[in-house]
Amino acid sequence: MTEIDKTPEGEAQFGTVADSADNWVDHFAPSPTRGYLRLSRADRPIGTWLLYVPCLWAVALASLMTGSFTTFSVWIIAGCGIGAFLMRGAGCTWNDITDREFDAKVARTRSRPIPSGQVSVKGAYIWMAAQALVSLAILLSFPMTAIGLGFLSIIPVAIYPFAKRFTWWPQVFLGLAFNWGALLAWAASTGSLGWTAVVLYVAGISWTLFYDTIYAHQDTEDDALIGVKSTARLFGDNTSTWLRYFLIGTVLLLGLAVVMATIDRSFLSLVVALGGPWAMGWHLMWQLGRFDPDDNDRLLMLFRSNRNAGLIPLVFFAVAFFL
Repeated sequence: MTEIDKTPEGEAQFGTVADSADNWVDHFAPSPTRGYLRLSRADRPIGTWLLYVPCLWAVALASLMTGSFTTFSVWIIAGCGIGAFLMRGAGCTWNDITDREFDAKVARTRSRPIPSGQVSVKGAYIWMAAQALVSLAILLSFPMTAIGLGFLSIIPVAIYPFAKRFTWWPQVFLGLAFNWGALLAWAASTGSLGWTAVVLYVAGISWTLFYDTIYAHQDTEDDALIGVKSTARLFGDNTSTWLRYFLIGTVLLLGLAVVMATIDRSFLSLVVALGGPWAMGWHLMWQLGRFDPDDNDRLLMLFRSNRNAGLIPLVFFAVAFFL
């Protein structure tokens, strides 16, 4: 763990965070901003990618279904990208505010900005509100259905940090929050919410259960000591079996969403688009084959590799669009 030095006045210096050292924030960001950027996990972009990918899936499948990709589609992609960064930052800030006492007891997290004193709780609240307000400005450029879904997304985001206190399945609540962009981007693209978007959303939740169970295995010992629940603790030695179930669920549900979106397109377009879930499934199989619950470095590597896993189907969707 990186030690955070204290000034005589008791204020923390702008040190590093134990589970995210040697990144661009440490090297290039102005010192006064580093604690706030770490709150937003700007030093760890994987979370933004995992929030963003379901949005890209939705825009791609909506374009396949409608046969149309417009300049507004480009704005949806850009707006969702900026929004994913900001809302992931706001959500992580909220998570750190609510978890500050737990974080102070865990070796991997006690050097995070709030428990280490880099950012005050009041400063964190202000920072969270600022990120949310900019996200709101982007959301208001979308159709009304998408705007309504954007406001509803506050519910799973607000609940998630507390889920580990009352359920062994907090990863479900993370999935509900992290994949909401699939619903929002679909509504922004089509003006309404359809069953294809719902199936896509559930596919994303299954994927989240896969990758976040892997991630949660890093903290099983500390979580047991402080009484925090997770699917990693729940599954224990049976984790590989459960990961296989989530893998199968992700591939089948994403495949079903593809079929629903391409039902009126050419057979070749359907076949090519279905290659996306199939190829993603092979990547998840690769992760499963290398899963080792006792190797934290490997767990983190596998978790981060899900950015590539999620981007793979987009290549197939893009090719299918032009067929």
